[in-house]
Amino acid sequence: MQTFELKISNGTVANSTETFTADIGVSDGKIVAIGKKIGDAERVIDAGGKYVLPGGIEAHCHIEQESSSGLMTSDDYYSGSVSAAFGGNTCFVPFAAQHRGQSLKDVLETYHGRAGPKSVIDYSFHLIISDPTDEVLHEELPQAIAQGITSFKVYMTYDRLIVDDGQLLDILTVAKKHGALTMIHAENNAMIKWMSEKLLDGGHGAPKYHALSHPRTAESEAINRAIALSSFLDTPILIVHVSTEAGARIIAQARYDGHKVFGETCPQYMFLNAEQMDLPGMHGAKLCCSPPLRDRASQEGIWRCLQNGTLQVYSSDHAPYRFDDTGKLHAGPQAEFPKIANGLPGIELRLPLLFSEGFMNGRITLNHFVALAANNVSKIYGLDHCKGSITEGLDADIAIWDPEVKREIKAADMHDNMEFTPYEGMHITGWPTTVIQRGEVIVEDNELKVDRGAGGFVPRKTIDCTGMPGKLAPELDPALNFGVDLGL
Repeated sequence: MQTFELKISNGTVANSTETFTADIGVSDGKIVAIGKKIGDAERVIDAGGKYVLPGGIEAHCHIEQESSSGLMTSDDYYSGSVSAAFGGNTCFVPFAAQHRGQSLKDVLETYHGRAGPKSVIDYSFHLIISDPTDEVLHEELPQAIAQGITSFKVYMTYDRLIVDDGQLLDILTVAKKHGALTMIHAENNAMIKWMSEKLLDGGHGAPKYHALSHPRTAESEAINRAIALSSFLDTPILIVHVSTEAGARIIAQARYDGHKVFGETCPQYMFLNAEQMDLPGMHGAKLCCSPPLRDRASQEGIWRCLQNGTLQVYSSDHAPYRFDDTGKLHAGPQAEFPKIANGLPGIELRLPLLFSEGFMNGRITLNHFVALAANNVSKIYGLDHCKGSITEGLDADIAIWDPEVKREIKAADMHDNMEFTPYEGMHITGWPTTVIQRGEVIVEDNELKVDRGAGGFVPRKTIDCTGMPGKLAPELDPALNFGVDLGL
């Protein structure tokens, strides 16, 4: 009988569709056996009374990334990856941001240089495209996709990042040709600017008014437009950080109609609300993010859309800016809301919040938790050839969760480079006590067990949209447009 390098015994194992009791044998970084009485091992971890789940995959986070105004997030690839690991994650996919005038080649060289020596967990990148020149579209972007960077993000807002509808169509065309997934920050830029000007003209510049400056309709209109453009070309998109039920319903209708559309939400839209921004002084700035926090009714709506599968991805959108002149207050101690750095920390708490308030409180099943933690992301972002499931032959990326652990959330206990957490004081049940990456224990007994650079770059596959039929617009289909072939 085989002797394994590691065996996890007596735990309750769960994937996205099944739950069972079994031992797991690990050798050479892979899961090589699942069953009972599978053999001996050099090391045995007793997971009795615990859940043995796939390691989390965090698919939306901003790590060691400059904003369009040059402001750097507070976490580098070391602190960001360590925080992710303590939260039960074994892989993440941060953004490699192109700013105007930059080549994608230079951007990727920069981010590989930042991540490789520091990250303690495996990683890939999503590109951010803000300057879609001919060279970017026809040379650099196809090269990046061929290298396994098979998703990229565009913005429909922010003056220094926005792409117009024509540019978005050009980007979507490249994505379609090469099998990539386009992620879209969908908000109506003109509506946000109009609303912000009205608020400022009326003397309403405090941080809490940020919640009013991005109307719900700005999100739903832009989601509708993004889906119209992508469906015109029949190419897949993912709408990031959906914060309104109205926006989610548009996604649901598009999916019902067969279009290749996915949706994501984040913990801030499920556990925080705009009322909490009404704080003295500038403290409301700690809760400024875009889209902004909504009301309690919107919270419940987002929960429903996560429960019913309208939204398939649950990500932290970790964008850490400290409450000082290096972050939130970079424009001054009394800056008006449009000049406050947008973003919240949360990479370590993404999964514990959902485990506690979702699974432990009976709002989602354990299998649905696994789907949101890892499995859905692995399929959508092309990682399912190696990660996202406890399956023989895949990487031994495993998080062992103790459902008996009870914790009060405190910023002092987090491992990111932040001095606050927006979830301060919340009480949660359940925590990942042991985290294993490719067969190596990386977190145990509340201690980091690996050095900088333990993670590695993971090339990703192109997206598989089997079962989402879609169709080209008649004007683009040679069978319906007098035989005109536009190469789509």
